[in-house]
Amino acid sequence: MSIRAILFPEPIRSERLLKNIRDYSRAVETLTWQRQSIFAAISILTGLFFEPWKAALFFSVCMSCEYIDLKLAHRAKKIPDGDVKITRRVFHAYTANTFLSALTISTYAVWVGITEDGMGVFTALFCLFAAALYASINNHQIARALAIRLTLYGMSFLLITVRDLWVYRPPLHSEMWLQFFTVIFVMYFLIDCSLGFLRMYRRDIKRLEDLEIEHERAKAALVLKSQFVAVVSHELRTPLTSIKGSIDLINSGKLGTFNPQAESLLKLAGRNSQRLAILVDDLLDLQKLEEGKMKFEKETVEVRRFLSEAIGTHQGLAEKYNVHLNAKLEGKAPIYVHTDPSRLLQVLGNIISNAAKFSSEQGVVDIWITVVSGRVRIHVRDHGVGIPEGSKDEVFGRFTQLDSSDQRQFGGTGLGMNISREIITAIGGTIDYESEVGVGTTFCVELPCTTVLDSNSHLEELSLSEDSPPDRAIAASAQS
Repeated sequence: MSIRAILFPEPIRSERLLKNIRDYSRAVETLTWQRQSIFAAISILTGLFFEPWKAALFFSVCMSCEYIDLKLAHRAKKIPDGDVKITRRVFHAYTANTFLSALTISTYAVWVGITEDGMGVFTALFCLFAAALYASINNHQIARALAIRLTLYGMSFLLITVRDLWVYRPPLHSEMWLQFFTVIFVMYFLIDCSLGFLRMYRRDIKRLEDLEIEHERAKAALVLKSQFVAVVSHELRTPLTSIKGSIDLINSGKLGTFNPQAESLLKLAGRNSQRLAILVDDLLDLQKLEEGKMKFEKETVEVRRFLSEAIGTHQGLAEKYNVHLNAKLEGKAPIYVHTDPSRLLQVLGNIISNAAKFSSEQGVVDIWITVVSGRVRIHVRDHGVGIPEGSKDEVFGRFTQLDSSDQRQFGGTGLGMNISREIITAIGGTIDYESEVGVGTTFCVELPCTTVLDSNSHLEELSLSEDSPPDRAIAASAQS
């Protein structure tokens, strides 16, 4: 077995070859009109000053090669990954067509250079130089194609110049020898330029392969992390539920009373167990969202009734922070949405919890609704510290908080609003906020209204802006 076969196994070499062919094909398609314009210009120029029929024949053969290259480029797009047979077939077809195209250009240049003295030699050499430079810049994707063109063009260079030296045998100080050495220098320049582009291309390919490997490793690490979080969260939930239940039972007083110091410690343990339970639930929800496994059981919900029940559910939370929930839900017309009530309740719980947490003691959290253009908006406004401008990424980010210092005033995992946004997006709604530092923040959840086939029900249209205060909402409802 050869060293090349050991270092570069067949699948790896085939993948690289397919990559080279696809890159070469893109160059063929991108530069088609440029090449054809060059061939047309050369044909017209040489046809006017030399033999027209030979120029026409040259142009016809070149256009045939161009057509074959374009057909191969279209075919290369459709090569399935890992199909070694078709890959090699296209590669050999490109090689054969490149040989035909380079041979045509070289033959025509040699004919012009040999049969037409003076101006013909200059024209032939310049056309060969242009063709070789073009190949070195644009044909480095397939090294064999580049080598074929440079070899044929180099032989043509030497044939034109060496023929004159052989026929006329001029002295070393004549212009013919100057022409010969100039050609040698030009050939060296073209080869060096070609090798430079080839090295850069292969270095870029290597970097791309390294990036793909790192990307696959990152994906594998992400999957492993997700699995780890899922397993740990599930394993934590069972003992944590038992611990929390036991502490809650003790704190209820059904097992007797304890001294004040013990009661204080038990209440602290109860609060921390509750925080851990919320963290575990958030991690599990985050895991489900990442894997697309969160299930949504949608049903038609009347918004006012749902919000009234949701606010009642969170009264205990408001009392904990010594905050009053000021709900303004008056109105005769029912408003329906088709949503998952449990998930929507989870989102509202996060918003109300944040509003209560960031409100001052004895503060008020306003909750009201508006309907605009067939979409219901649920507003929750606090009068707390507010959110600085440009903080949306931190508000809706994962494991991020506006105050991330060790001495931050408000606790939390930084997952609640991120999960809320993912849930609202999944059920077809949007969530956003408006805030002013020192004045407060208004969060708005917007959902599409659902038409209920009931002759006694209709949608109430309230032409209010998102920051409309509750009093204006009541007034608009009364006027309607």
